Amino acid sequence: MSSLAVRKTAPAAGTTPGTAQGPPLRRRIALVPTLTLLLGALYCLLPVAWVVIAATKSGSELFSTFTFLPGSGFGDNLSDLNAYREGVYWQWMGNSALYAGVGALLSTAVSAISGYALAIYRFRGREAVFSVLMAGVLMPPVILAIPQYLLLAKADLADTYLSVLLPLVLSPYGVYLARIYAAAAVPADVVEAGRMDGASEWRIFTRIALPMMVPGLVTVFLFQFVAVWNNFLLPFIMLSDDEKFPITLGLYTLLEQGSNTPALYTLVITGALLAVLPLIALFLVVQRFWSLDLLSGAVKS
Repeated sequence: MSSLAVRKTAPAAGTTPGTAQGPPLRRRIALVPTLTLLLGALYCLLPVAWVVIAATKSGSELFSTFTFLPGSGFGDNLSDLNAYREGVYWQWMGNSALYAGVGALLSTAVSAISGYALAIYRFRGREAVFSVLMAGVLMPPVILAIPQYLLLAKADLADTYLSVLLPLVLSPYGVYLARIYAAAAVPADVVEAGRMDGASEWRIFTRIALPMMVPGLVTVFLFQFVAVWNNFLLPFIMLSDDEKFPITLGLYTLLEQGSNTPALYTLVITGALLAVLPLIALFLVVQRFWSLDLLSGAVKS
């Protein structure tokens, strides 16, 4: 019985036998996106790391120790922040939760109805309405803030909670996202089948279309919540009573007072760290919801 001779090729010079051979230039080019992402992550996370470490320092340690060396005053900073003006910081946090929570819910509801109508119904002027909304997406908020203040002041609503909430109800970007998602997630055949079964348009929207749009609406809610939570310009123009301030405006007033009282700098840094925690918690909850929705969709399909 004859044996077959197996011809083995010799490895290239400078390489190890048994390893995959690939163009060195291609591997080097592939490292460029990875290095770019690492630099971008470092650029974004470095200020966060500074806030976390600076919040642990006392007033004397903040300006006398190495920047990224942890301190020993985090507990005292929390106590001072809690005692400052009888806990006004937590009132600012509550105001931010009110503005962001209610504002994001109302904006999501308006975006869902508007986006569904623009995606499903065919009517004269539909594209013109959508073009106006797209123009609103491109409009800087600073241009709209002064006219909004004048309108609300004419209605005697300036320096009230409604003066911050009402301008947030309509979000052009939220309507745009809702329309795009409704057009992709709600089949026209399903809507037509509901009509043939005698369901009203409102029932079709609430019982058929809305459950299909939930993942997209969660995204709209998240974007709106973060935008309202971080909003500074609108409350700065609308409000004069500091007990109605959101957390962004409250920390700004603390920072201004810190120029005369340096001890307040530690309160500002600690307050900024605590103000980020609700956003992180919300993102983790929404991320879990997205995962569950994708899994349920895979099971149903």
